Amino acid sequence: MEDAHSKVFSDLQLVYMLKCASKAADENGEFSFASNTPRSTGRKGLPKIQTQDHNKKASDVCHDDSGTPVKATTIDELHSLQRKKSAPTTPIKGTQGAFNAISEEDRQKQQLQSISASLASLMRETGPKLVKGDPARKGEGQQISHHHHYTPTISISDSALKFTHYLYNLSPAELYEHAIKNEKGSFIASSGALATLSGAKTGRSPRDKRVVRDETTEDDLWWGKGSPNIEMDEHTFMVNRERAVDYLNSLDKSNTGKPAFQVFVNDQFLNWDPEHRIKVRIVSARAYHSLFMHNMCIRPTPEELEDFGTPDFTIYNAGQFPCNRYTHHMTSSTSIDINLARKEMVILGTQYAGEMKKGLFGVMHYLMPKRQILSLHSGCNMGKDGDVALFFGLSGTVTLELNRATWSNHLPTDMCLVRSPLDTRFYYKLLLTVLPLVFFVTGTGKTTLSTDHNRYLIGDDEHCWSENGVSNIEGGCYAKCIDLSREKEPDIWNAIKFGTVLENVVFDEHTREVDYMDSSVTENTRAAYPIDYIPNAKIPCVGPHPKNIILLACDAFGVLPPVSKLSLAQTMYHFISGYTALVAGTEDGIKEPQATFSACFGAAFIMMHPTKYAAMLSEKMQKHGATGWLVNTGWSGGSYGSGKRIKLAYTRRIIDAIHSGSLLNANYKKTEVFGLEIPTEIEGVPSEILDPVNTWTDKNAYKDTQLKLAGLFKKNFAVFTDYKIGKNSMLTEEILAAGPNY
Repeated sequence: MEDAHSKVFSDLQLVYMLKCASKAADENGEFSFASNTPRSTGRKGLPKIQTQDHNKKASDVCHDDSGTPVKATTIDELHSLQRKKSAPTTPIKGTQGAFNAISEEDRQKQQLQSISASLASLMRETGPKLVKGDPARKGEGQQISHHHHYTPTISISDSALKFTHYLYNLSPAELYEHAIKNEKGSFIASSGALATLSGAKTGRSPRDKRVVRDETTEDDLWWGKGSPNIEMDEHTFMVNRERAVDYLNSLDKSNTGKPAFQVFVNDQFLNWDPEHRIKVRIVSARAYHSLFMHNMCIRPTPEELEDFGTPDFTIYNAGQFPCNRYTHHMTSSTSIDINLARKEMVILGTQYAGEMKKGLFGVMHYLMPKRQILSLHSGCNMGKDGDVALFFGLSGTVTLELNRATWSNHLPTDMCLVRSPLDTRFYYKLLLTVLPLVFFVTGTGKTTLSTDHNRYLIGDDEHCWSENGVSNIEGGCYAKCIDLSREKEPDIWNAIKFGTVLENVVFDEHTREVDYMDSSVTENTRAAYPIDYIPNAKIPCVGPHPKNIILLACDAFGVLPPVSKLSLAQTMYHFISGYTALVAGTEDGIKEPQATFSACFGAAFIMMHPTKYAAMLSEKMQKHGATGWLVNTGWSGGSYGSGKRIKLAYTRRIIDAIHSGSLLNANYKKTEVFGLEIPTEIEGVPSEILDPVNTWTDKNAYKDTQLKLAGLFKKNFAVFTDYKIGKNSMLTEEILAAGPNY
């Protein structure tokens, strides 16, 4: 490298000398063919070159005034000048606002102490020594001073014998550099987004998610049949936590000649309501994870960051490293563990970034109700007059998980196996040839209908409803990308630009253009981007109390009306049920749909019993005068396979009528069995489709299908009948009576 630099320097000297000669020629100076002195003639009558000019000073020889000289003597020094150090906003003298007087050095020491405490090895009672910054840039004249800190220790752990380099709240540009340099499978797409891979897991692993069952959670959380909460003990959690922390503390390989790895630390917020926001710290090993959470959580201002202090909750994402499969409660090498008493979450054996997002959502489902704040899995928008609507609906994807024993029962002997080094599960490329039936959830339209150019977007997925109104929990959006097009979803399409994370997409190896139709890696391709990438996003993401509660169901049986006005009890019944349908298909033909129920339209994420959230929703709807609606975005005129999907244009006209208030004053009639009130007329919607019986040619088939679906509703709701909903037992009876009656 030094020889190359010497050669470049020599070439520059030569060019510089020639430039001086040219300049001198222009000014009749040294080495000029013209001068004020009489010319002397050389051979063949050519003028002699003048080599001296007594009118010029020695200091003017070869003087280049075409630009300011570079203030660097070496390449490393030049590189150091390229990066301007961020100016600290901490007041050094006096006070500024609510912040106490503190020097920049003291602030950095406090920050180091806080992060060291987060990375402490609890079993050895020690924290690592920390160095802030990128060790790979030591030789580039980095201007940031490195402060070392370690917590007082009783005994010295292996992880404390070396420095842990941590990278704190890096910008997207910095995270791009780390991802491309150190993480295989990371590329810049033609749109400017960072395309990356999540490893062997391309979706959540709900059967590997566990919650510590202790005195804190014994009575508060929903345990047992139907609950998403799989219990684990404190000791097993601590084993996994120690495993994750030791892994994160041993990632510095900058001096080995291999790619440099460091710990990424994000300090951010959840909940846009400043009165109820939560401080979260995410410690991760991948730039992809750090950028993902940078986008999905609320990004603090420099002033907020300096006053951040101790986080309310911490995530340790050591997803590249497996858990100990031989510890209690472990069924695979993947484990997502939540300890609410310690306010910590540990991720091992999966690199899928969505585990962090939904893990924190589960935590909010515990913390917020404790403050009498309702946490909701919903979309939310607001009209220009301040009218807010909440949209509930299940996602358009489903994860199919089978354990090793189940696979063994289906596999042909000549099946080619692919085993993940991080998991004991088997992965098979020819899934459709092995399983005779595969189910797909058709989207309910939550994202599509809550994203309206005529209304402000407060959020697309997670919200809180407090005494102050509604607020978005997140600072970003996590949109599905499969089959994405500019025509169908222009806002999402335009949001995929620099700073956005593209998960598991396929792109052209030369042009880097993404093929959103290609599901070679997974059907669950995703884009994570800041919410302010959406043009009509409301910043800050807060709004007044909701006026309309819209429950979306994609009814593939074709018996629910396109829209129904719900009583309070009916709203609670359908909120607890969380109904939509799975569409079943095979290579040989079409089978009948399957009903699926997800309590509160997000059973995988709730912590407490569904009736707890339903009681809070009922209380808030009564207090603030909100109206409940059931909107079917599924089939009409028959079930899936014989009927037709309700046109999106009709559904949009229905939603517009709800927003405007015109549907509230319409004429209604009641249906049989489900007892739903349906309007007789809506502008822009054919009246005949408003009552589903009118669209079926076989009326007997309609009645049979309606009774079948009603039976499925009752069977699902049976698990909730033993719980009292709210303080008033009469509400429980009213909700039970609001279900199908036949």
